[in-house]
Amino acid sequence: MSKVKILNCEPVPNMPWQDRPANLMGAPVWRYSANPIIGRNPIEGVARIFNSAVAPFEGSFIGVFRGEQTNGIPYVYLGRSKDAIHWEFDSEKVPFTDEKGEPYMPRYAYDPRLVKVEDTYYIIWCGDFYGAAIGVAKTTDFKKFVRIENPFIPFNRNAVLFPRKINGNYVMLSRPSDSGHTPFGDIFLSESPDMTYWGKHRHVMSPNGKWWQSVKIGGGAAPIETSEGWLLFYHGVSSTCNGFVYSIGGAILDINEPSRVKYRCEDHLLTPEEPYEVSGFVPNVAFPCATIHDPGTGRIALYYGCADTCVGLAFTTIDDIVEYIKAHSETDGTDTEVGRR
Repeated sequence: MSKVKILNCEPVPNMPWQDRPANLMGAPVWRYSANPIIGRNPIEGVARIFNSAVAPFEGSFIGVFRGEQTNGIPYVYLGRSKDAIHWEFDSEKVPFTDEKGEPYMPRYAYDPRLVKVEDTYYIIWCGDFYGAAIGVAKTTDFKKFVRIENPFIPFNRNAVLFPRKINGNYVMLSRPSDSGHTPFGDIFLSESPDMTYWGKHRHVMSPNGKWWQSVKIGGGAAPIETSEGWLLFYHGVSSTCNGFVYSIGGAILDINEPSRVKYRCEDHLLTPEEPYEVSGFVPNVAFPCATIHDPGTGRIALYYGCADTCVGLAFTTIDDIVEYIKAHSETDGTDTEVGRR
């Protein structure tokens, strides 16, 4: 029985799992031994799937996947799985419509997240809104996908919803940026009463002096509600003579004021080391996008993109990861303040 409780989450008895290896050192996050779980050329016309999100659905699993087409343009594809490891993909892109039911496809769409809030699933991605910006669609059955208003003006990326309303409002993390490849980046939080009008913007975290997250950071998987606060897996980026390196970090946010960081791990939890993370279309990338977690066992499966080429899977437990983040926490004033100036 876990000491730290995962809250407001339905049981997932069939979630993927592999026990912790006996020789694990450092952070208590371990890779699936059969990684990558999705390799190159997964379906006709798609060269690579990576940076994708999954969720339990009707006793099985469903996912929204960044499919990099053979012409280089990314779109969102739907996938289904019985075990959340072996996936079957629709051959056509997700058919987004407007609220009148008319086709309303984005010019491109990448790095999707998938979050259930109450009885609705929201797909959030980065697309074109006269510049890189956040796109959102909703579905209840994964048959009809209705796009709703873009929450923010350009330029913005890495948006992810919290899985429940906080103080009566929807809450979304995002990473405002510039028109290029973002030589800076802080995580911010915004609120909405209706998923249309967004405000009450708050600063959450900035890059810091730790080299692995010194250039920019961005939201990853949807925060997990726990008895210690919101557990957030995010990405941190360093700059080297050979380009950027993307690693996975962890933090715990205040349950009622999630712009306030309670604990922030000074070490990365997982960094590119394996061949499928180090070598690929964009080398040295481990990019978290989703978790599946079971409140009964405290098990967490973490899905992450590898080198912009394939999908990896890693595991931890709620007790292990919370204890590690707390034991290795280092915060500053911009972390622990509410984020309003």
